[in-house]
Amino acid sequence: MDAKAELRRAEAERSMAFCEEALAAISWAPGNPRRPQSLERELEAATGRTTLNATMNHRLSLILFLVLVVGGGLAIGYLTTPGEWYAQLAKPAFNPPGWIFGPVWTALYVLIAVAGWRVWQRDRGGWPMKLWWTQLVLNFLWSPVFFSAHQIGLALVVILLLLGAILAFMITSWARDRVAAWLFAPYAAWVAFASVLNASIFVLN
Repeated sequence: MDAKAELRRAEAERSMAFCEEALAAISWAPGNPRRPQSLERELEAATGRTTLNATMNHRLSLILFLVLVVGGGLAIGYLTTPGEWYAQLAKPAFNPPGWIFGPVWTALYVLIAVAGWRVWQRDRGGWPMKLWWTQLVLNFLWSPVFFSAHQIGLALVVILLLLGAILAFMITSWARDRVAAWLFAPYAAWVAFASVLNASIFVLN
């Protein structure tokens, strides 16, 4: 009889503990410092899963930006490689050697992608993001216009619009993300130089 009574008492204690835990979970509010342990563990697990998902989404979006910008830029560069037409053009004395364009543009495309990714994380519909997309379209458009269509004058218009979009992006993103704005500084300098080069080739030919 004593063993049975002890067993019933233990079951009753477990039932009471379960009920207290359930009532505490139902009545708990965010401002209440007393929080049931089971709910605490569930919240910690949920917070951990949310943090992990956010980290994975950040990394995935960065990879997608890099693939889009670096991959797209290099693909267009490969498809519009300067040929005999460009070699026969008269060029200014400051025209750089051909081998330098590939490494420079690869590095710049990485900076462009990271800047776009940073702005996209903050405000996907704001002016900085719109200007980022605008400069990317103009960037990808210039090589086909210049090297494939052989339209030096039209290419000059495109690259000047590109330079304007780059500067506008830097101005509009400065207040929200100065890192993104600074990432475009080498890009702006190179495109400004390329604009002068494009204009010089247009005049000489």
